[in-house]
Amino acid sequence: MLALRLAIKNLLGAGLRTWLTAGVLSIAFVVMVFYHGLLDGWNLQARNDTREWEIGGGQYWHPSYDRFDPFSLQDAHAPLSPQARELTAAGRIVPVLITQATAYPDGRMVNLLLRGIPAGQQILSLPTACLAADSVEIPALIGRRMAAALRLQPGDALLLRWRDVHGVFDAREVTIVDIFKANIPSIDQGQIWLPLDKVQEMTGMADEATLLVTARDLPPVPLAGWTFKDPDFLLKEFTEIIESKKAGSAIVYGTMLAIALLAIFDSQVLSIFRRRREIGTYMALGMTRGQVIRLFTVEGAAHSLFALLLASIYGLPLLHWLGTHGISMPEVADATGMTIGDKMLPVYSAGMVLFSVTVVILSTAVVSYLPARRIARLKPTEALRGKIQ
Repeated sequence: MLALRLAIKNLLGAGLRTWLTAGVLSIAFVVMVFYHGLLDGWNLQARNDTREWEIGGGQYWHPSYDRFDPFSLQDAHAPLSPQARELTAAGRIVPVLITQATAYPDGRMVNLLLRGIPAGQQILSLPTACLAADSVEIPALIGRRMAAALRLQPGDALLLRWRDVHGVFDAREVTIVDIFKANIPSIDQGQIWLPLDKVQEMTGMADEATLLVTARDLPPVPLAGWTFKDPDFLLKEFTEIIESKKAGSAIVYGTMLAIALLAIFDSQVLSIFRRRREIGTYMALGMTRGQVIRLFTVEGAAHSLFALLLASIYGLPLLHWLGTHGISMPEVADATGMTIGDKMLPVYSAGMVLFSVTVVILSTAVVSYLPARRIARLKPTEALRGKIQ
């Protein structure tokens, strides 16, 4: 405690130099907490949105289905087993049939995926109730990205061409009954949703599906002929993106932290050089070299306490405001193809804040100790005369 009191007294006596160093260190701390919180918030929001709109509690895939290979769709379909029919009737599973198709808006040709889904499903947030409309022969649902790409509005007709199970091409006109807005590009871009029974009829795949989406509270059960994919598998690519972003962000706040630590290192070197007689006095009064080294190490590390104080004064209100109001994302963010909402809300956890505090304190302590080691080579008599080796 004596070393800490002396260290704080000496730092306060240094005046502006101490507060400038602590200010830079506090900025590094706030940036570290904010960036980690932003990535954690993005990860949480994207996972929740994806589960709500696309994957539910997981998916059962046909063994031939590959979501990154549209050519696999030709063979990736099979009839529902009796157990799957029971779960579907109970509202615990949503069958989805996927096939390739071509749209012809305004004389253009656009390749897309045709997805069939039950109009009365309640597992996904897709507004599929509109697909039960009796006023049109084949109702269709699309997302806002797809609507913008095809320049379509509700009520517009769209010509579709597809190949059925026998390899025969057919074409029919569908009517856009609704346009939904979602943060998930994988259910929007290049997709058009139709009633499941219509797609089964059009393709000749009666009572068949490509994948089955489960309710979030449904535990995995074995279904013959289907392979279960849990949310961790389905979100693997996005999780890897977040981890790579976290690794890259270390360069940003690592650079800021290094600048502050360099200032602390220089201050400690200068302090030891200018306070030679003070060091000699400490030794003459009975302090060991280890105690003097500890004093200067604590003094340097105390910069982190001032930094935490400054960060609390301006950082807490700033981080709270950002966590409440979020950061608005530009419209161009939709073009990235990643799950990004209109706003990104940072999420701060106690573990993440504690990690950041620990990194700052340990870094300043190590940087403060390195120049303080020179005190171990001092002789009290030479230090009292103002000499230093």
